[in-house]
Amino acid sequence: MDADVVIVGGGLAGLVAAAELTAAGRRVVLVEQENAANLGGQAFWSFGGLFLVDTPEQRRWGIRDSAELAWQDWRGSAQWDRLDDEDRWAAAWGEAFVAFAAGEERSWLRRQGVRFTPLVGWAERGDGRAGGHGNSVPRFHLPWGTGTGVSGPFAAAARAAAAAGLLDLRFRHRVDGLVLDAGAVVGVRGAVLAPDDAPRGVASNRDVVGDFELRAQAVVLASGGIGADHDLVRAMWPARLGRPPRRMLTGVPAHVDGRGIGIAEASGARVVNKDRMWHYTEGVANWDPVWAGHGIRILPGPSSMWFDALGRRLPVPGLPGHDTLGTLRLLRTDPDIAAFDHSWFVASQKVVEKEFALSGSEQNPDLTNHDWPLLLRSRLGRGPTPAVAAFERHGRDFVVADRLGDLVAGMNRIAPEAPLELATIERQVRERDAELANPFTTDAQLQSIHNARRARSDRFTRVATPHRILDPAAGPLVAVKLHVLTRKTLGGIQTDLDGRALGADGAPLPGLYAAGEAAGFGGGGAHGYNALEGTFLGGCLFTGRVVGRALVAAL
Repeated sequence: MDADVVIVGGGLAGLVAAAELTAAGRRVVLVEQENAANLGGQAFWSFGGLFLVDTPEQRRWGIRDSAELAWQDWRGSAQWDRLDDEDRWAAAWGEAFVAFAAGEERSWLRRQGVRFTPLVGWAERGDGRAGGHGNSVPRFHLPWGTGTGVSGPFAAAARAAAAAGLLDLRFRHRVDGLVLDAGAVVGVRGAVLAPDDAPRGVASNRDVVGDFELRAQAVVLASGGIGADHDLVRAMWPARLGRPPRRMLTGVPAHVDGRGIGIAEASGARVVNKDRMWHYTEGVANWDPVWAGHGIRILPGPSSMWFDALGRRLPVPGLPGHDTLGTLRLLRTDPDIAAFDHSWFVASQKVVEKEFALSGSEQNPDLTNHDWPLLLRSRLGRGPTPAVAAFERHGRDFVVADRLGDLVAGMNRIAPEAPLELATIERQVRERDAELANPFTTDAQLQSIHNARRARSDRFTRVATPHRILDPAAGPLVAVKLHVLTRKTLGGIQTDLDGRALGADGAPLPGLYAAGEAAGFGGGGAHGYNALEGTFLGGCLFTGRVVGRALVAAL
C-alpha cells in the first residue's frame, strides 16, 4: 500500500476530504494533473458565495429564513422525477445538504478559518411560483477572499499535512484508469506529465514522461465536471433545453474535462443524470483572458432590460438574476432565434453602477484582498466597480452611448448577423419607462424590482432606485451582448450517503468513493434540475467532508 487513501483531484472537494483524513492521522496521496499553482481548483476562481440558512448575517438584515423554507425551495427547484432510480440518492443528499447549510456549516467553516463579509445576496430569485424554483429570501453569503477565502484554508491545511508527512502531493500526475482486484478498486494508474510552470488556470502541456501506479485501501474521485469540453457539453445537452449553442464561452479552466467521471463509469460505477447541467446566459468575453475562450458572468441585479437576438424583450422567467435555466430554455427553444447564440442587456449607467457584479475572485479585488477602503469606494461610492469599468472600456461585448439610436447602432456593429431595429427597441424601452409613473405596475420585472427593494440587503447593496432607462440623468446607456457560459455538471457518479460509488446493481463498488462535481455534488445529482446558487462550493465542502469522515470511520 502506498497510502490509506488516494484522492484524485486537488480542488475543493479533494482538499476537504484530505483535511478530514489527515487530521485523523490517515496517510493520503493526492494526485493532480496540473501543477502546484492550481491547488484549490475552480473554487479559487469563483466569487465564493455560499448558500447558508438562518444566519447572523441574514438576521442583521432582517431576513427571516428557516430550514423548512430552504428545503421547500430546494425541492421546488430540484423537481426530482426519477426518485425510484437516478434521483433516489440525489434527493437524500439534497436534504442532507440543506440540513448542513442550516446547521453547522457556518460554524464549521469559521473553525477552518473562513470569514464572512456582512453582505448577503439574493441570487436565483426564481420563476415566480411559491413552490417553484428559486430562493424565497437572500441566502448568498460572501466570504472575505471570495473563492480564495474558501479554498485557501484547505489548501493551507494540505500543505501543512504534507510538511507533517501525512499527505503526499503528486502534481502533474494524470489518472487514466482505476486499478481493480477481485471487483474492488485498490488504486489508480496513469501518466506522469512533463513539468510545466504555467500560471494558475493557464492550459499546460500533456507531454507524457512516465507512468505510475498507486495502491490504497480506498480511492476518492474528486476530479470535477465537464465544463471545459464543449463537445461533451453538446453531446449531453438535453432536448428540453433546445438546441445547444454553436459558440459558447468557457467558465472553467481547460483541465475541467470530465475525464474522472468517464474513468469511473468504465470501471463499473454508475453515472446518472447526464442530461442535467448548469450554464449561464449572462456570459461576456473576458477582455484579459486566463484560458482559451475565458468568459465572465455578469451577476445582475433585477433592473436591466433583457432582449433576445431579434430585440424582443424576454418574458417571465427571463428576468435578470431570476431563473438561469428557465432563461436558457427561452433562448434555446424558440425556433425564431435558433440561428443565434446571443442575447442583450440594455441598462442605464445608474443600473450598471449599482447592480453589475462580475463573477470571479480576480474581478473582485476588494473582497478577495480583504480591502475595506476599496470595498467602500467600489461598492458604495459613485461609479461602477473598477472591474466593471474596465469591461465597459475594453470588453468587446459592451456598447456605451448617450442616445438610444447610437446605442442600437453600436449593438448592430458587434452583432451584424442579427441587426436590430431602433423603433422596436425604443418602443419596448418607452413602454417599460411609462410604468414608472406610479409605485404600482403590471410589469412583472418592475414588480420584482419593487419587491427586491423591500429587502434591506438588496436595497442597500444591489438594486438601483427605480428610474426611467431613458432618463438622461441616469445615463449614459449601456448594452451588453451576452453569451452562454459553460459551468457546472449537475449529474455524476451515483453515491450513497457515505459517498461510496455505486455500481449498476445499486450496491457500493468496493474501495471507490466520489465527491464534489464528479458526484453531482452528492448522489449523482443533489441539485436535481436547478441549482439555488452558493450550492456548488457548498456541495464540494459537504461531500468532501462526508467522504473524509466516512473513510476515517471505515479504515
